[in-house]
Amino acid sequence: MKIAGIDYGSVRIGVAVSDVDGIIAVPFLTYIRKSPIRDAEFFKQFVKEEQIGRFVIGLPLHLSGDVSDKANEVLQFGKWLGELTGLEIDYYDERYTSVEAEHILRHAKLTNKKRKERRDMVAAQILLSAYLESGCKGISDYYGIDG
Repeated sequence: MKIAGIDYGSVRIGVAVSDVDGIIAVPFLTYIRKSPIRDAEFFKQFVKEEQIGRFVIGLPLHLSGDVSDKANEVLQFGKWLGELTGLEIDYYDERYTSVEAEHILRHAKLTNKKRKERRDMVAAQILLSAYLESGCKGISDYYGIDG
């Protein structure tokens, strides 16, 4: 089964996808949010076409590990996505993924525009890679989150 990594944003959502063996994560796309109906259509089609079996969503925690206001927004999105697709949702600590993605893209000597276009999906790839390397152990149980 493929796993999709999600770097959630209120405007852009970075998406990465694993191989069926859950070993390699690759950046897939940056989805620009449109409306709840069109977003739902996108995710339903994405799950079907890419044969996704699970989502892992980056949870933006405070440096202390406490749940942030943005994390509560992410949890609402995860609940919506799980109900929409019927798939298991797991969460993973995403602290520093966007910073790391920006660092990688700067070294690639891309223009600001190209970096912005790719940052979210590269952050999703970093998140998904870390999740796969952890043996697919998210933080849902630790924080008592239903996935």
